[in-house]
Amino acid sequence: MKLLTAVAALGLIAAPAFAEGDADKGEKGFNKCKSCHMVVSDSGDVIVKGGKTGPNLWGVVGRTAGTYEGYKYGKDMVAAGEAGLAWDEASFTAYTADPKAFLRDTLGDKKAKSKMSFRLKKGAEDIYAFLALHGPADAAETEAETTTEETATN
Repeated sequence: MKLLTAVAALGLIAAPAFAEGDADKGEKGFNKCKSCHMVVSDSGDVIVKGGKTGPNLWGVVGRTAGTYEGYKYGKDMVAAGEAGLAWDEASFTAYTADPKAFLRDTLGDKKAKSKMSFRLKKGAEDIYAFLALHGPADAAETEAETTTEETATN
């Protein structure tokens, strides 16, 4: 369990920097996800309009599993988050390939269930790279770059 927590903490620090997929391909690949998920910033900017069956994926990179405010997660996803699971590329790709098996392995509970039944056969690393571009850290970086550019031109 301590190893899982350490890996999750390291993932929080390094996740956006090490996304190895192709974000442009991931944006197209997200079409498979948007029937259930949306990407809407904290300020309400709609990146991808989508469904509400699943949680908003804005800022999912590095987020502790089962913690998006206002979404009712299944008990096993909440338990995974409480055990230290935070979304990095490896956990995201494994989860999207087989959500139920991932939770069973992560929790060591052969009865664990996931509310997500869809399995992503390929392209998860690209979707992760796309999502790594859309979160609070990215918004702060973009705002800082804009401020720097405005200062430089004035």
